[in-house]
Amino acid sequence: MSAGSEATKIRIGMVGAGNISGQYLAVIERLPILELVAVADLDQQRAAAVAEKYGARALTVAELVASDDVDVVLNLTLPAAHAEVALQAIAAGKTVYGEKPLAATLEDGNKIIEAARAAGVRVGSAPDTVLGTGIQTARKAVDDGVIGSPIAATATMVTPGHERWHPNPDFYYQPGGGPVLDMGPYYVSALITILGPVRRVIAEASHTRTTRTIGSGDRAGESFDVAVDTHVTGVLVHESGVLSTVVMSFDAAASKASNIEVHGTDGSLIVPDPNRFDGDVSVHPVGGEWSVLPVSAGYRDAGRGYGIADLAVTPADQQIRASGDLALHALDVMLSFLRSASDGVAVEVETSCERPAPVPLGDAPGGVTR
Repeated sequence: MSAGSEATKIRIGMVGAGNISGQYLAVIERLPILELVAVADLDQQRAAAVAEKYGARALTVAELVASDDVDVVLNLTLPAAHAEVALQAIAAGKTVYGEKPLAATLEDGNKIIEAARAAGVRVGSAPDTVLGTGIQTARKAVDDGVIGSPIAATATMVTPGHERWHPNPDFYYQPGGGPVLDMGPYYVSALITILGPVRRVIAEASHTRTTRTIGSGDRAGESFDVAVDTHVTGVLVHESGVLSTVVMSFDAAASKASNIEVHGTDGSLIVPDPNRFDGDVSVHPVGGEWSVLPVSAGYRDAGRGYGIADLAVTPADQQIRASGDLALHALDVMLSFLRSASDGVAVEVETSCERPAPVPLGDAPGGVTR
């Protein structure tokens, strides 16, 4: 896995062929540096169908992680299985790139990172939306002093709940799910990318409904239990001293608030939806008016899977951008946030991480697309 356009093609074994896999498969098809060679899923027929469509092999998880022609195991399982599959892959000497969150618990997240270091393999993790032009243009504006010294930020994510559209939404409301661990990775990873790591959090939470009703698919009308808090709000204290106020909710109908705003001594910045790779970045200088900044950094036209391609072109002696270390710190921040809400006290975050390297404005990692 070397830098530049001559980087070796990365052969991917994908574990989990559910809803999110389609977005990864589209990117794998588009980027010549990536190739799907194997698929595993609890539903063997689904794995076989995906494998046939993309010219890959349908295997069991054990067969996939042991395959000599798999360079990277793409872990798209449910959050509760992230650690188990990642540790299997690492034990087989494979690099792992997983969906968010890194794991359901900090203990499991630490096990993944420690096992990877001991084995000499790399760990990458979603969200790689932070590599797109939206977050990267905002980061560059902050780094260039466009708003002066950062003072504070806000992050707002509200939705009435995924059960309205997802045919099997149960896991969103079980341990490892909830608004913080489901959508929080996008927002927390973006805040860390723009403003640096977090050292302390304080939060409150509510849990107003004990059941939810599925609104679509074969199970429409079926009710299921809710086992997590569904509205969480509080403050992240960054190591730099910046204060980020966060609202994460599966209980609210809608909001007109910006997804993320960053406020500095000389102006304010609106950051686009961190669940997307692009979007306008707007700035309002003190005494001025809102205007849209030109796109100035990040991968153009990116999609889910660019984190794997970026890993492929990052030299072995450099930290990858969508790294396991960043994902572990984001997980620690989110779990600390939930613990603060549960215990009613401020919580010191145990981990830290390097702020990921910026992404210069450019096209796909490896230089070309199909």
